[in-house]
Amino acid sequence: MFHPTANFDDAQTLAQAIVNTIAEPLLVLDEKFHVLAASRSFYETFKVDPEQTLGSLLYALGGGQWDIPALRLLLETIIPEKTAMDGFEVEHDFPAIGRRTMLLNARKVLYDHSSAVTILLAFNDITARRVIEREKEELLGRTEDLVRQKDVLLREMEHRVANSLQIIASILLLKARSATSEETRQHLKDAHQRVLSVAEVQRHLHTSAGVEEIDVVSYLSKLCSSLASSMVGEDQPIAVNVTAQGGWLDSQKAVSLGLIVTELVLNAIKYAFPMEKAKALIQVSYETDGSDWKLTVSDNGAGKAAATSSAGLGTAIVQALVKQLEARMDIISDGSGTSVSITRATFTSRIPRAA
Repeated sequence: MFHPTANFDDAQTLAQAIVNTIAEPLLVLDEKFHVLAASRSFYETFKVDPEQTLGSLLYALGGGQWDIPALRLLLETIIPEKTAMDGFEVEHDFPAIGRRTMLLNARKVLYDHSSAVTILLAFNDITARRVIEREKEELLGRTEDLVRQKDVLLREMEHRVANSLQIIASILLLKARSATSEETRQHLKDAHQRVLSVAEVQRHLHTSAGVEEIDVVSYLSKLCSSLASSMVGEDQPIAVNVTAQGGWLDSQKAVSLGLIVTELVLNAIKYAFPMEKAKALIQVSYETDGSDWKLTVSDNGAGKAAATSSAGLGTAIVQALVKQLEARMDIISDGSGTSVSITRATFTSRIPRAA
């Protein structure tokens, strides 16, 4: 059971002990803001002399260094109205310890049997915290500037790459037109088409909202639509459909898959329909199951004859990309058309081939 102190001196001793026990700097003020008591941490933190502190007006401490406008606002305006205030931030340059940022917590103590008023004022030095926060803000600002610069440089690079690819494609086409050898002309046309394919992948890849990840549905749909509009002739209309599960591809994988799709779709457009066919269709599908995935390009064209005639540079490019993706390629070609599947791991398809 708690026993009250026997006399006033004992009460003062107990109060001072309590004040000294508090780790944060603490002042006990009277209603006129004279110092009644101060904690040991107050003297140690602010480098003031106890003899010049006790009984002195707070604002006069340390040659007037505590005459701080924000502190006056707290004690003379806010505390009389609210009786308590927590986290009142004050920044001041103290001659003895330098610039400090503090959070002030104040309480006005009223007594039942006395008209006297006591004010408790505690200080929490957050200077180091504010320095760290400012450094973080500056670092974040510099990081955002670097990211913006990187984006600008990346867009500029993309623009230059696109222009360079178009220039190379134009040169190859001019050379093909001027070549006297039919074999040379065909090789140059194939090279021209390969450069255009790379340009298409690059263009669609970097018109996405982000660079690190690409929306697979939008990416493949736009790529195939562009290929169809530029390669399908009026004499043999060919529909190019895309069925893809929603999700995102990382940019490196998207480039490889885009090149594979381009090669296979162009191959089907050029070779799958040597004779006019109603409802000619090329179907592109992309499915995922966890880390497994499957890409399929199928057509309802000539089948084995087309598959045989199309072997060459395009097939070599696709095989190299499949190996790079650590996947496998399976080709089914019969009288109902050709289906080329690129599979990573074991995947059971749920989407039917073109029919």
